[in-house]
Amino acid sequence: MNAVNDSIVIMKRQLLQLIRIPEVLIFSTIQPVMFVLLFRYVFGGSISTGIPGVDYVQLLMPGIFVQTVAFTLAGTAVGLAQDMERGLIDRFRSMPISRSAVVVGRALGDGALNVVVLLVMGLAGFVVGWRPSASILSIIGGFAFLLLFGFAMSWIGVLIGLSVRDARVANSAVFLAVFPLTFLSNAFAPTTGMPKALQYFAEWNPVSTMVAACRELFGLTNIFGVTANSLPAEQPILMSFLYMIALMVIFIPLSVRKYKNSTSR
Repeated sequence: MNAVNDSIVIMKRQLLQLIRIPEVLIFSTIQPVMFVLLFRYVFGGSISTGIPGVDYVQLLMPGIFVQTVAFTLAGTAVGLAQDMERGLIDRFRSMPISRSAVVVGRALGDGALNVVVLLVMGLAGFVVGWRPSASILSIIGGFAFLLLFGFAMSWIGVLIGLSVRDARVANSAVFLAVFPLTFLSNAFAPTTGMPKALQYFAEWNPVSTMVAACRELFGLTNIFGVTANSLPAEQPILMSFLYMIALMVIFIPLSVRKYKNSTSR
């Protein structure tokens, strides 16, 4: 219980920072909305859904949602790298608090930011024509799935932020890790036009399975084409859940261990 209470205190610190520096929240929501408008009105007219009567925006929005929560790890990595540079991590380590509380609270705080970002993006999607056709419970489940995915991805950011020597390096490392995953996927365009090797990579890509799972939860089953009768293609919700569990099982212990051994640069 002490570890839980300490984690909540650190999470509150994250949320207070958003209140005191509202620009962080503003720019965190502006960028995803820009992506919605860009893909909806600039690229959307040239991409076919392959489903009669289904507009591109219905398949686009789940991809934008997943891309946004995947980049949760960017804020986590950069924020922790800055805390390391300022000596704040050493101060936390000298205090009588749980060793895991700092990193768990950071991940929870960044996950709470996703609630606001997804709400704004959902409203923006509704304005440009996105209409999920599933039941209310299924739609809520889709957004809960997205929040869990963002929480799992944030642990990669925790490890990166504690491992690099500079916040600028953290930002570059996150870009190199996430950018290929989001664009070598079924998030924005069919994978069937890719070279064969990239098609298989895209099919097993965690982002692709997550996008396909969200489309299913929001009322669509098409995932822009598949290359084989694989588990990600046939069971995207199950596969996405397994991916998230694997990410947390791998990166939470590594991140906590790294925090215990870290020192300010």
